[in-house]
Amino acid sequence: MKTLLLAAAFVALALSPASAAKMACTSANMAKLLTGLGGEDTPSKVAARKSMASANSEMSKGNMPGACKHYMSAEKAMAMK
Repeated sequence: MKTLLLAAAFVALALSPASAAKMACTSANMAKLLTGLGGEDTPSKVAARKSMASANSEMSKGNMPGACKHYMSAEKAMAMK
């Protein structure tokens, strides 16, 4: 599962433009955020990983508004370095 998400993240990263602004709630942007969650564990990355796990769970249930809520939470956590 982790490998599948990572592969999807790399494909999405390669096919979409980069933006410094706050990202829209799309699966491609969620994949971009996932690529930034690797490396050293910091409290902000741990919080972002938990939020992204919840977002993935909500997406699998078909609840995109719930997934977006968790994605925005993860994005805020990553901004708090």
